[in-house]
Amino acid sequence: MFKKLTNFSDRMVRRYLPDAFLFAILLTILVFLLGFIFTDSTPTNMVAYWGGDFWNLLAFAMQMSLVVITGYVVANTPVVKKALSGLSQFANTPSQAVMLVTFVSAIACLINYGFGLVVGALFSIHVVKRVPNVDFRLLVASAYSGFLVWHGGLSGSVPLTIALEDHPLVETMGTIPVTESLFGWLNIFIVVVLVLTLPLVNWFIMKNSESHTNIDPAILDAQTSYKEQAATVDQAELTPADRLEHSKIIAYLVGLLGLSFIVYHFAINGFDLNINIVNFILLFVGILFHQTPRRFLDSVYDAVRNAGGIIIQFPFYAGIMGMMAGSGMSVAMTEWFVSISNEVTFPVFAFLSAGIVNFFVPSGGGQWAVQGDIMINAAQGLGVDTVKTAMAIAWGDAWTNMIQPFWALPLLAIAGLKVKDIMGFCLIILMYSFFPIAIGLLIF
Repeated sequence: MFKKLTNFSDRMVRRYLPDAFLFAILLTILVFLLGFIFTDSTPTNMVAYWGGDFWNLLAFAMQMSLVVITGYVVANTPVVKKALSGLSQFANTPSQAVMLVTFVSAIACLINYGFGLVVGALFSIHVVKRVPNVDFRLLVASAYSGFLVWHGGLSGSVPLTIALEDHPLVETMGTIPVTESLFGWLNIFIVVVLVLTLPLVNWFIMKNSESHTNIDPAILDAQTSYKEQAATVDQAELTPADRLEHSKIIAYLVGLLGLSFIVYHFAINGFDLNINIVNFILLFVGILFHQTPRRFLDSVYDAVRNAGGIIIQFPFYAGIMGMMAGSGMSVAMTEWFVSISNEVTFPVFAFLSAGIVNFFVPSGGGQWAVQGDIMINAAQGLGVDTVKTAMAIAWGDAWTNMIQPFWALPLLAIAGLKVKDIMGFCLIILMYSFFPIAIGLLIF
């Protein structure tokens, strides 16, 4: 039965799932139609909602792009590549390869989701170099499955947002430190269960899958080798400007300046780990690890290519958010889930509603802006803990990322695959992961 389900899911997705950009366009059309069919909005209203909000996420898009870029820069440093190559030595069979990639990717995504996506892709390539008979599509899908835990990790948008002293709902729910959200027992339970069981689930998928895809040799060579640029430069022919670009002293000075501010930030603010400070840490660690400005910039140029899909799609999703909010669809959807909830089931229904909304608003921060106010007020009315409600929305956002192709773009760009190559396997992960997340929300 499971074998039939796995192979049917893979075949259907590969046949019918379009490119991620087309997926965003189709969602735009769908929300436009639903808006004037099921709400009082006219087509003119929907056009106004869409175009009016089209550029509303530029600041957030910049933050998210920097997460991917700085994560790639750090993951692509010689020291991290060497570490990934060393870790790959623990995989000697396809089974070990799939489980190891899943575990390493999940741990990396807990540290930072942009870093984790890049590490997952690069590590898959290092592992397949050692175990060439493993199905590469499944290996990359296993890497992406580790992304499921990102919103329970140190870069989770919702817990980091509500930890800010000036977040939009501070008057309603106050400031919630990460010690109560990320390091609360609810989140710890879900994270631990998923990190320990996802490798086994992917192993089981591998045992029941009939597919097999090899990696493109060009991608294998490009991502597992590192050219020591400084060694190929004729020092005698360098201009003063060239010498500055290849200067380790410059990189070390600015890197240490950045690290000094990081120490100062935590000394003054405590464990205040928001999106900006995460990007700041990755940026200056990347400069230090690359050792020269030239190597750092070359890595940045490569990273920007991987962030291209995110940059161009964010305005479309901002437009979708505008139509969802302006027409009242997001409110109506959320209120319907609230109406069928009680104090016991509310967290699970909050999780499910967040999972559905994530199809149209695949951004943790953007989704919190759409649902947070309604859900927190409803939780207070039912006597449900607001921290639990916030984490339910966070996990709902993370959950349907397994079949929302938006965040798979940087990983797939590095691996040289398409969305439809991995989403059939990720659908199985989606179905499995519902149970540990829902159980955690019910018992804690």
